[in-house]
Amino acid sequence: MKGFFALAVIFIMLLGAPALADFAEGLAAAERGDFATALKEWRPLAEQGNTDAQYKLGVMYRRGEGVTQDYEVAIEWFRQAAEQGNASAQSNLGAMYDQGQGVTQDPNAAFKWFKLAAEQGNNYSLFILGEMYAHGRGVTLDHIRAHMWWNIAASEELAAGLGLARQEFVKIQKGMTPDEVSKAQQLARECVARSYKDC
Repeated sequence: MKGFFALAVIFIMLLGAPALADFAEGLAAAERGDFATALKEWRPLAEQGNTDAQYKLGVMYRRGEGVTQDYEVAIEWFRQAAEQGNASAQSNLGAMYDQGQGVTQDPNAAFKWFKLAAEQGNNYSLFILGEMYAHGRGVTLDHIRAHMWWNIAASEELAAGLGLARQEFVKIQKGMTPDEVSKAQQLARECVARSYKDC
């Protein structure tokens, strides 16, 4: 029985190996600017449901890299990956709704997708949620929540050597009472403890 299980695991691994190799070949091609090869490697994977390939095709169509720029096609690839939980695709879909690229501008839809990506720790989405709360875009204006999201994003940015979120939460903090700042900091701690869920 153990031998059968081991053979099954090896068989499954071998089936996935070509897909990983094709994705890696596409990535290497894109990094050297050979988007035709990247498209050739990624499209079959994307059509089979590979979320990383779907996300990469979305990026290509959004930027017009190796294909004619087409926001509507980008939206479709991002949506397929986002609905399967790909945080980068969720964040890009949020940005496209936020900017009205390929879709009618919709801050509520943007917030939904940014929130889903933020719940997976996507730093750009953590930052943008702070911005959305600070300006009441897609949500009710809430400086405490803006501070909370920027505080969380700032702690993530430290590892990357960035300081954008910190600048924003320091700015907004100047217009807040000490009790509001304390509440925002407490909410940030609770949110991090819940791995960004239900914040």
